Amino acid sequence: MADVAAAAGLSTPTVSKVLRGATDVSFATRERVVRIAQEMGYAKAKGPRPVGRSLAATPRLVDLVVSNIEGSWANSILAGVEEAAAVADCDVVLTIARAGRDWVSRLLRRPSTGAIVVLVDPTSTQLSALDTAGIPVVLVDPMSPAPRSAASVGVANWEGGRIAAEHLLSLGHKHFALIGGVKNHLYSRARLDGFRSALSATDLHVEPRLVGAGDWNRDEARDFAVDVLSREDRPTAIFAASDLMALGVYDAVRYLGLNIPGDVSVVGFDDIPEATWATPQLTTVRQPIQEMGATAFRMLLRLTNQREGIDATTEGPRVELATRLVTRGSTSLPRAQADT
Repeated sequence: MADVAAAAGLSTPTVSKVLRGATDVSFATRERVVRIAQEMGYAKAKGPRPVGRSLAATPRLVDLVVSNIEGSWANSILAGVEEAAAVADCDVVLTIARAGRDWVSRLLRRPSTGAIVVLVDPTSTQLSALDTAGIPVVLVDPMSPAPRSAASVGVANWEGGRIAAEHLLSLGHKHFALIGGVKNHLYSRARLDGFRSALSATDLHVEPRLVGAGDWNRDEARDFAVDVLSREDRPTAIFAASDLMALGVYDAVRYLGLNIPGDVSVVGFDDIPEATWATPQLTTVRQPIQEMGATAFRMLLRLTNQREGIDATTEGPRVELATRLVTRGSTSLPRAQADT
């Protein structure tokens, strides 16, 4: 720690504050200390681990870091993490990453065994701070490209988009609209790219003419769907990159006095419980949400148990779980074909 302080041009107490998560240090100072500590291999230094980091500590605490717990998707992840943690006799601490609150500092101030990060886009500085403090991290379906050393669990998003398109193509649809989430989220782009790939692989030269960004929001998706379904050349099928946005399409269809699947077929992505509550029930691409949470916990436990032998410069583990299509009542032949 004294070496880090000397290299950073700071006092040892100031460096100590940063590394234990104190908040009374400027962002620039914190970033400089974390960077230098990382470069100097502080986390790999020999000697006793910091208090609270012992693998034998009881109880072991694992942080589930989420941006919010609204909706059944986040709760399904929590259920998967908690179930796997109970088997391993670990306690789960729910940490909400709210704007204006430094969730990393909160983890550094308590004896966290590790962190599972969901629906949060951590910066490289934040990941480095946790690594320097000896807290392993597993990302669940990262929003942005993660460092090669980061561990992650995700699903086959591209494949999910592809099978959604193939289902609609098999029914005879040729006119599509797509609703993505936040434009720069990796999994949103992957789902839409997979859908487009299936279209380009046909001899029909079909392209989705109408593509919108619903920002994972039901109302935003509804507004986009009202616009595209009000046109004379409206699409016969809409693929939404989440079930919540697909339900926004349902809202638009009701508002316009149309019918699902008679006037438009709808496919979502997730297979949250709400997909079966809709009328008609939603055809969707199922991702094993609860299994993702359990897999992330088991990966974190392995990283924790192997921590002393891990080289942070090596590539972190990545698990990708399969997606599959669940066909329900929201898709059918286009009306023109159904009438013949």
